Amino acid sequence: MRLIWITAGFLALALGVAGAVLPLMPTVPFLLLAAFCFARGSERLHAWLTGHPRFGPAIRDWQAHGAIRPAAKRLAMLSILATFGLSLIAGASATVLAIQAVVLGCVTVFILTRPDGPKVSRPVAE
Repeated sequence: MRLIWITAGFLALALGVAGAVLPLMPTVPFLLLAAFCFARGSERLHAWLTGHPRFGPAIRDWQAHGAIRPAAKRLAMLSILATFGLSLIAGASATVLAIQAVVLGCVTVFILTRPDGPKVSRPVAE
């Protein structure tokens, strides 16, 4: 069973990494899935992923607080607008646009209602 979890984790990780470089493909949902799978298949891989300097903070924020950082929210909103805009430019049918509007609207509400994450206190200069 561990091998199945590890394989699923690597598949999700590959999709997440692809999402980091391909426009309009999500990254963090796949990284969260990879962390979930690795937690069940390999403690070492889970620790590596959650400690990764690039991908780890988003995973840790979600696991600890159910939070999405403001910069990630902005990027997600831009991606959502770009997706809908490309559909308009491509001349998608009204049915497709309506389905997209409903789904992307629900995704937008979900993202915007998540907390921003823990507040980082910075020392005040005197």
